[in-house]
Amino acid sequence: MAHGHKSDEKIVYVGDSRVIKKSQEQRLIPKDYSAYPGKSEAFIPNFLLKEWMVGVVVLVGMLVLVMSDPAPLGYPADPKNTAFIPMPDWYFLFMYQLLKYPYTSGDYVVLGAVVVPGLLFGGLLLAPFLDTGKERRFYRRPIASSLMILSLIACTYLTYTSWSHYQVELKEKNIVPEHIKREEEMHANKGVAGGGGAKETKKSAAIVAADDPGAEIYKKATCLSCHGAGLKGMPASGVPALLGVGDKHPQDEILGIIKNGKGNMGKQYQANIDKGLSDADINKLAEWLSKQKAQ
Repeated sequence: MAHGHKSDEKIVYVGDSRVIKKSQEQRLIPKDYSAYPGKSEAFIPNFLLKEWMVGVVVLVGMLVLVMSDPAPLGYPADPKNTAFIPMPDWYFLFMYQLLKYPYTSGDYVVLGAVVVPGLLFGGLLLAPFLDTGKERRFYRRPIASSLMILSLIACTYLTYTSWSHYQVELKEKNIVPEHIKREEEMHANKGVAGGGGAKETKKSAAIVAADDPGAEIYKKATCLSCHGAGLKGMPASGVPALLGVGDKHPQDEILGIIKNGKGNMGKQYQANIDKGLSDADINKLAEWLSKQKAQ
């Protein structure tokens, strides 16, 4: 405490009894903001610690899901497989469907692939800067709430429509997705390896006349996508094996099945013609399949 204006005067500081001196432990304890209405808690460590805890729980849940149900895998990419229907992951299905419409594809593909996604994601980035109001109740923010609800409805509709079209296309073309086909083959191979009838299955799995021209035609035909390169089919999905088909059907009946279909299998004649096979090739294919008899 000083009484004058002299620069060399000794100053004595007097403690204020209203200020409570805190110990080192008390300083480390974060404040309880519940006594301060309208005030937020400290970001570090209070808020950040809660976010980390939630993030860890979500991460552990995802790890358990991945380990319990592995992601399905198809066959290695084959550019010659025209029966394969490419599909993106589920979270991109709405964009996949959007690019099917005439006003976002063809001459307008830039609009669907760049402009529309740019406006959508750009709007999300700019939303905090454009919507600066203090109101947080959604019914008092009509513009922002309407845009959000409209976006959710659009994404849900496009996702559902894309998946529905995919299922219809699989059914029309009688195609089994590759990851399902591969999983069934793995289960079938495990059964053959562990069962007592492995010797008999191996005998019936032999392909007759593997060097026949019909075998090369088979690799180009639509039969390959469902019945497989080993002619084993997928019995679990209702796709019969072609091994031993010659014991059940002669050449003319096999040709009739190719032209007219049978059961869940649709007509395959025109589909094979579209793939570049000729009428003579299809006859050779039917002849080769009629040779597939149990030995």
